[in-house]
Amino acid sequence: MAMAGRAGAMPVPRAELKLVRLLSRCEALAAGRPGAGEWRLEKYVAALEEMLLELKKHSSKPAPEVLSEYSRKVDFLKGMLEAEKMSSSSEKALATQFLAPGRTPTTTKERIPATQTVHLQTQARYTREMRSELLDTEETSLRKRLGLLPEEKQSAADLDAVLQHHHSIQEKLAEEMLHLARNLKNNTLVAQNVIKQDNQTLSHSLKLADQNFEKLKDESSRLEQHAKKSVNWLLWLMLIVVCFIFISMILFIRIFPKLR
Repeated sequence: MAMAGRAGAMPVPRAELKLVRLLSRCEALAAGRPGAGEWRLEKYVAALEEMLLELKKHSSKPAPEVLSEYSRKVDFLKGMLEAEKMSSSSEKALATQFLAPGRTPTTTKERIPATQTVHLQTQARYTREMRSELLDTEETSLRKRLGLLPEEKQSAADLDAVLQHHHSIQEKLAEEMLHLARNLKNNTLVAQNVIKQDNQTLSHSLKLADQNFEKLKDESSRLEQHAKKSVNWLLWLMLIVVCFIFISMILFIRIFPKLR
């Protein structure tokens, strides 16, 4: 994010440094193995919320867009935890679909924001869980249907049911994979657009900074020349005044000789 740019431009408050470190730690936990360290992640996210509130009240708080990005990432992590507690994979996938990950990297080591990576990984995991639940449900339903058939028709019904079952599973898997591929493509395009916009904004800011530096340099040069001219005029004026006083004294002595 932008943390490196802020640190190079002006000193970063200690409260913001703590928040960035904890936020990076939370993103790493969220990107790890599902369920690992979940209790720690909950505590960390709760601490992040408190630290964010304190940072907003800080005297040297960062720019509003930076605070907004911090809030966006904290809300995303909080939403991920809430989605993880839901009962079914379909509810988890639906809840995760509406979460908004961060737009900028948290640290300079990241090329793509970690929250976007976590978002894509979580969506893929919930899709796999939905597929597994679907296969288990279909298999259970198939066994129930086969159990109700008479024994003399069992073998023929088995073949037809198995073929129909595999055909329906293939269609549903194809639809789910297509849907997942579309989501991944859309999220990748959104991430690329955000990075492109950030690069354009950064380039524009650099151009403005260069222009301001050139203007400041020109104004400094003009001020220096003006100061030199002012000093020169003052020096010449003082010389003229001294010469005038000297000549006046000589004339005064000549015109009014010393009385005897």
